[in-house]
Amino acid sequence: MSECVSGPADGEESGAAEVRRPRRALITGLTGQDGSFLAELLLEKGYSVSGLVRGGPARTLGSAEHLRESVQLLEGDLLEPLSLRDAIERADPDELYHLAGPSFVLASWERPSETFRAITGSAATILELAGERDRELRVFVASSGSIFGDAGESPQREDTACRPATPYAIAKLAVHELVGALRGHGGLHASSGILFNHESERRPERFVTRRVTRGAAAIALGLEQELTLGSLDARRDWSFAGDIMRGAWLMLQQDHAEDYVLASGVSHTVAELADVAFACVDLDAERYLRVDESLIRAPERTVSVGDAEKARRQLGWEPTVPFQALIERMVTADLRAMESITGGP
Repeated sequence: MSECVSGPADGEESGAAEVRRPRRALITGLTGQDGSFLAELLLEKGYSVSGLVRGGPARTLGSAEHLRESVQLLEGDLLEPLSLRDAIERADPDELYHLAGPSFVLASWERPSETFRAITGSAATILELAGERDRELRVFVASSGSIFGDAGESPQREDTACRPATPYAIAKLAVHELVGALRGHGGLHASSGILFNHESERRPERFVTRRVTRGAAAIALGLEQELTLGSLDARRDWSFAGDIMRGAWLMLQQDHAEDYVLASGVSHTVAELADVAFACVDLDAERYLRVDESLIRAPERTVSVGDAEKARRQLGWEPTVPFQALIERMVTADLRAMESITGGP
């Protein structure tokens, strides 16, 4: 990205031109849903954006493929501290957004050791490297609403007691606590974003929201006959991923780093999700849903829903895409994608 050069105004004496470089940001997890939305936001704001890419710039960039020519690609691996150090030195960022890491909770039961190394190890390395650099470097670390677990109160706020119940959530809580400890001990400008579920058309299909929106689109086009799900009563607080990433950016614009919950504040069941998705294609969800008992997990005693009042009050953050509009957006995108493959509706 080119630098902006401003010269003397008309009528003023000539002098040395003032050269202002754009702010620089480094994103880990560039290729995912969150990373791509954040990169778009930062580019719109005039940032010079670098993204960490495992396997090198030649690999596919996933959700950020359309940004290939707009960002600097840096090779790195969360499990290789030296590669993280090299990427940070090359990017020389003013702001660092650490989004990368495992995000599929069920997989953390199968690979808890790998989950911990990827989540806690990488975050600890990045925070350590940030502390070694200029203190003006600002760091955002993505935590999760799952850290609250069976908290005993709903909605959950920044000061709600944490009782995580999965290896993924335990690892996220460790990172969240580490951010607070290093901020308090060394003055590092680091913020932990306690992010509740956030979705978009860029969400991988293994997540229930995309399974539902894709299923509705496929059935509407005659490509599938039914959609198999687990519990229809499970509840989640779903927001638009672009809104959540705007909140992450706002955190690093504050003079003092703090932690914030980012959430819609409203929970919906999977059944509600399916009803909205199928209504988008003028179908009745009940006619096409099949419940697989083997997919049903024990019900959660504490409803997962976040209270983002602090973010609203201190950051001026507000969600812009309500639940129904989010699901409609996702179904529309899935319809278009399938129609482009099949050659029409």
